[in-house]
Amino acid sequence: MYLRASEVGDSSVADIDRSLVRSLPLFANMADVELERMLARAAMRRIPPGEAVFEQGQKATQFFLLLHGRLKVTQVTAEGQQIIVRVVHPGDLFGFAQALQRDDYPGTPIAAAESVVICWPNEVWASIVEQNPNLAVNAMRTIGQRLQEAHTRIREMSTEEVERRVAHAVLRLMDQAGRRDADGDGVHIDFPLTRQDVAEMTGTTLHTVSRLFSAWESQGIVKGGRQKLLIRDRARLEALAEGQ
Repeated sequence: MYLRASEVGDSSVADIDRSLVRSLPLFANMADVELERMLARAAMRRIPPGEAVFEQGQKATQFFLLLHGRLKVTQVTAEGQQIIVRVVHPGDLFGFAQALQRDDYPGTPIAAAESVVICWPNEVWASIVEQNPNLAVNAMRTIGQRLQEAHTRIREMSTEEVERRVAHAVLRLMDQAGRRDADGDGVHIDFPLTRQDVAEMTGTTLHTVSRLFSAWESQGIVKGGRQKLLIRDRARLEALAEGQ
């Protein structure tokens, strides 16, 4: 239980199970008194599926932590095309515009499943990292990992054929959000994922992703469904990602 049943919308973090926050890698080395001090300045929100936490271009006044659920961060390009730039997983910081030296949010995080987020006003970040240097190190490591993933995606979109890009995207989702299927039939992505989502992640079209997934299903590599994806043969998917 992440929130009391009576809680909706914004809420005090006093109503959340501290053990859930403590279990996140970001807070692994933080003393209890430091955690309490950090959470004292926080607020909590429940985000229903399909709802945005904030909008691209909105003035950035807070930064966030995803406690539960999954968020798809979308951007609309200058040409009006919507793309998914990343998926936010439990324990991830997001909306931290200060790290990008900007005063507005560069994307729109939308709940792919019911989600719970914790948020802090931007002005508390300096005091938080001063009191908790391990948190600052963990946050910088997280930002570095995101940059590395972004560079990898740019390289893939610039140099690889569509099938390899889509295979790489599915493998990343499998590593980040994969759960072993109860029937032992493979690994499923544990949040609603449409073929349009995959198209927006890889800079291609819904038609192309549908064609690829249909071919992969006939080969026993994946199994699709309504907003569901089960990976049945990782080895063959890895071979496709390497162009074999």
